[in-house]
Amino acid sequence: MPYSLSILDKSPVAEGATAHDALQFTIHLAQRAEALGYRRFWVAEHHGAPILASSAPEVLVSHLLARTSRIRVGSGGVMLQHYSPYKVAEAFRLLASLAPGRVDLGVGKAPGGLPSSTRALQRYHDKALKQSFDEQLADLDAFLDGGVGDDHPLAGARTYPAPPESPQRVLLGGSPESAALAARHDWEYCYAGHFNGDETNIEQSIHAYRSVTGRTPLLALYAVAAESRETAQRHVAGLRIFKVKLSNGQSVNLPSPEAAAEYARQIGVSDYTLQELHPHVIAGTADDVQRDLDALHERFGIEEFVIDAPVSDYATRLASFEALAEVVQAVRA
Repeated sequence: MPYSLSILDKSPVAEGATAHDALQFTIHLAQRAEALGYRRFWVAEHHGAPILASSAPEVLVSHLLARTSRIRVGSGGVMLQHYSPYKVAEAFRLLASLAPGRVDLGVGKAPGGLPSSTRALQRYHDKALKQSFDEQLADLDAFLDGGVGDDHPLAGARTYPAPPESPQRVLLGGSPESAALAARHDWEYCYAGHFNGDETNIEQSIHAYRSVTGRTPLLALYAVAAESRETAQRHVAGLRIFKVKLSNGQSVNLPSPEAAAEYARQIGVSDYTLQELHPHVIAGTADDVQRDLDALHERFGIEEFVIDAPVSDYATRLASFEALAEVVQAVRA
């Protein structure tokens, strides 16, 4: 059975460029993705990050929908802990009314930024009424259908407009627990393989989701295609993830030791360890990438891959997605 490819774009600001440049490239990339046959185009949410221009995915999704005509467009994802599920449902029901059948709402549990940004986003939250992520997701699911039940504290609150077709609901995660949560609410599930590429964890997460829904999750991963394996490997040679482990057992992934030190400073701790990780990237020629995707498709039954190209240079990133378009055509042939 053939699989499809989609794109996750974080709107990275290349060296010497501006946020405007980065967003203009995101628009161009979405249009090229549509022309090349990609199924979806997702944009991310990051706060307080000068190297990433996408801080409000619902705004960017609206613009991309207006600049494309067929490809599905959505968030990858909205960081739900910061927001009212009611407001998120309103925003995406409005988007789905503007572009019926083309809108994806992906949500994630992570904060999407350092503690200072989280404090700014959550400054006016009432901690006594703060919901767990599971409760937020349940409320969001209900509001996407118009409203919560009569026994809910917010009973009577309705969300409008009512779109012809509801946005597709996708939970982003990297564990069997998040897969089970998605299955419990009958949401689609996208496993974040670009953050946790452990194959045992992938297998357990797919099983947790498939055993309940009978469906297979989407799989997000890092992939870069170039004219040669050596060139592709060179593009991603410097990619690192730094895992900060706190004394209380909590951990967080950050892009650099400097970001890790700043994270620790902002939460007021000095007792932490730092682990340097080399995330798995499928890097090589388009044929190399296709072979790896084929293998994952055969092993896990993946029907859709969401590709994140972890390079900031615009020409390099575009060339990679154009080369991978050949994979799209090959698997559909």
